[in-house]
Amino acid sequence: MAKSLSSLSSLTVGFSRGFLTSPVSSAINASSSPSLYCGASSSGARLGLGLSGARRQLCGGASSASSLISCGRQQSPGGPLAGGLVACRRFFTSSSSASTPSNPLRTEGGTGGWVPNEHPATPLNTPQQLAADVYHCSCLPQTGVSLKYMRDFAAKPTETTLIHAAQFLHHELPIRLAHRVRELESLPHGLADSPQIIKVRDLYLESFKRLRQLKEIKDGSDELKFTQLIESIKHNHRNVVPCMALGIASLKNKLVKRGEDSFVTLSDIHGFLDGFYMSRVGIRMLIGQHVALHQPTRPSYVGLIGTNVRPVEVAQDAIADARHICDRQYGYAPEVDVFGDPELNFAYVPEHLHQMLFELTKNSLRAVIDRHGESTETPKIRVIVAEGLEDVTIKVSDEGGGIPRSGLRNIWTYLYTTAQSPILKLADEKGGMNSLEDIDTPSVLAGYGYGLPISKLYARYFGGDLQILSMEGYGTDAYLHLNRLGNTVEPLP
Repeated sequence: MAKSLSSLSSLTVGFSRGFLTSPVSSAINASSSPSLYCGASSSGARLGLGLSGARRQLCGGASSASSLISCGRQQSPGGPLAGGLVACRRFFTSSSSASTPSNPLRTEGGTGGWVPNEHPATPLNTPQQLAADVYHCSCLPQTGVSLKYMRDFAAKPTETTLIHAAQFLHHELPIRLAHRVRELESLPHGLADSPQIIKVRDLYLESFKRLRQLKEIKDGSDELKFTQLIESIKHNHRNVVPCMALGIASLKNKLVKRGEDSFVTLSDIHGFLDGFYMSRVGIRMLIGQHVALHQPTRPSYVGLIGTNVRPVEVAQDAIADARHICDRQYGYAPEVDVFGDPELNFAYVPEHLHQMLFELTKNSLRAVIDRHGESTETPKIRVIVAEGLEDVTIKVSDEGGGIPRSGLRNIWTYLYTTAQSPILKLADEKGGMNSLEDIDTPSVLAGYGYGLPISKLYARYFGGDLQILSMEGYGTDAYLHLNRLGNTVEPLP
């Protein structure tokens, strides 16, 4: 409860920086808006239980759920915070999910198209209106979908199905963005005030505002405009990962200089990063799937989803790419053998599978070279594809010396890597934050500690998993489990 309320506090303060040029405090005049003042004034730390000055002006210093609700009741109907507070009253005063504002989307018979409520364009002319709308949307539940549902729904896309899909996304994307904005505003250790995190938050705010101001989607013309908008949003968000990484890396460097254990100190934000990046995977998947349905059809594809993906074939492509990078870096690349039925196929997203296998193979190649050098007797890496009733499992096995047990806790944490991290140096050389727009994300993140944790998120997104078993002194086995049924709903944070 306290965390949620402090999120609103920091949210309203945050809107006075960056994206919104007019401070919330200057947007509200006490003498002309007495209905906004309905509680005792208080003060406190930005992320504590106290309230910021901006929120004291919005809610009169309400520092508890009851006073927040009271403030919502005493506002004049249609006031700038009315919608958000009324929606959140049910959200914060009940422990039952049944009291959460119901999702305005439903399915017919569980398999039909999405049926949206009216979604008029939302006027967001003032900072407090935007703050209230973000808070309102962040109180609404997110709606997850499964790979099977995405595939079946768009198997034979028509204008009607595209309109229904766009209506769902028009409702769903602002909710997901609003959840992330509140989380970004609540980060500990001063991260919420770092320029990198503010940059990401402002980007999410801008995208949220553009979506909410778009009028209701009623016909094909509206749907096409919406598709162009979300394609633009996806492009604008392309450098979110390196931007976030730079912010976290800067904090880690400060902790190291102070002699603090960065693993222990940053452990409380590992969960946030997992949720943030899982949400990012989901948002980009939903947008990418919808945009792909407007592009020329490819055989055995439904948008981004391959209906007959052959994991052996994808593995061979990923291995070739990883060996090319390895050869370019070291002048040599160990051999990789692939075992499995080349005809085995199932529905999956080839891009996701390629990225995971590329990362696992790249790690094994580097481990083998580090241990054995360029010896002519370098042991081969083995990739084994096995078919089960529920899962397709791929094992990447190497003899690269393994990982000490004391180091296993680090492999799933962000910013852990045994390679030299280039992003801080690159940003410094090119002039700081603005240079991130020119950073090539894959090359920067290689050797930056994001490969394994994000690969695990990709695996879990559609109901799979990634496990690492290591034998120090010998080698490492990575087990990539893929749910071949496609019936798992997105694990939304």
